[in-house]
Amino acid sequence: MRVRRSRLTDEQTRRLLEHFVAGTPARTAAELVQVNRNTARLFYHKVREIIAQRLESENPMPGGVEVDPSLDESAQDDRGQVQDAPKIPVFALIRRGEKIFTVMVPDPNRPAPPLQKARVRPDSIIYAESPDAQQALDVSDLHHQPVPRRARLVNGRANITSTENFWNQAKRHLRRYNGVPRQNFHLFLKECEWRFNYGPPKALLRILEYWIRRDSRRSSSMPGR
Repeated sequence: MRVRRSRLTDEQTRRLLEHFVAGTPARTAAELVQVNRNTARLFYHKVREIIAQRLESENPMPGGVEVDPSLDESAQDDRGQVQDAPKIPVFALIRRGEKIFTVMVPDPNRPAPPLQKARVRPDSIIYAESPDAQQALDVSDLHHQPVPRRARLVNGRANITSTENFWNQAKRHLRRYNGVPRQNFHLFLKECEWRFNYGPPKALLRILEYWIRRDSRRSSSMPGR
């Protein structure tokens, strides 16, 4: 089992995958597996790309969402207090059954063709402190705003959304990094979606190994390979 264009041995690949699933930072994993830290960092990046590609095929809104302008755009922090500083939406959370899907909100300064967007009312929106203040996003600068909607009843009881559970889990994972590069934030976000939707660590490792094998086979079968 090898990641495409990787020179790691099967044993090194397996051990790095185990550390990735366990949430071990790339630098620490490099020391434990005894590989170069840049090699481990690049390996993690390729794994996140594979995850993002796989999850994109399941995404109910693959072209992104256009946030309904009727939504209240005043952001709230995790305690429900309104923040005074202007915020911009970064991504939305959409629930389909028991799964949570993350959908990036298109940059308003870079309009996409209308057919690539879908106007939906997501379960919640994540706001950032400012449009481009830093090169990296810090999870502490992201505020979760649930979208108001009428409570739906299931067997006479209010249906409790799992978006809050997802956001709490995502925060715990993202806080391990000292900021996430903006250009790669969507990959880290898809990793959080994968961790939430695909079960316990053993299941995560099993499905990830399967995806990597499929990705390697597809690459080797391409013309010119």
